[in-house]
Amino acid sequence: MLRTLRRHDVRFIVVGGVAAWMSGAMVATIDLDIVHERSSANVARLLEALSEMSALHRDPAGRKIAPAADRLQGPGHNLLATSYGPLDALGVIGANREYSFLLPKSRTVVVEPGVDVRILDLETQIEIKEETGRAKDRAMIPLLREALRQRDKPS
Repeated sequence: MLRTLRRHDVRFIVVGGVAAWMSGAMVATIDLDIVHERSSANVARLLEALSEMSALHRDPAGRKIAPAADRLQGPGHNLLATSYGPLDALGVIGANREYSFLLPKSRTVVVEPGVDVRILDLETQIEIKEETGRAKDRAMIPLLREALRQRDKPS
């Protein structure tokens, strides 16, 4: 998924479990969560990438609903199934934190040669988990705090 998104020059930040794992937290996740920049041009590139990945909305009724620009330009969550696995394309997270707000709170990580992505920093991940207050988010906070402690521990 990351390779495909980068190949299409989609502007996004990896958040959630994958960002936590890439930051050293001992977490497991089954989906990739991203917050994408919601401009028309970027959403058009995102739609191209999603088409390449055969993305459809995960619909409990089993309907095959393709992603659409108007939904991706909004603040909502687009929960998608792709040929590579689940992808959540999020307009905002936490207290209306969108791409432009999160960008300075992210860092670049090289996934493989030629594929670098932005991931949300641990401090902001913790803030957002505390804001949402959902049980699954509260459960992740100690793991994120431990990763932060390990990162900041003197050598």
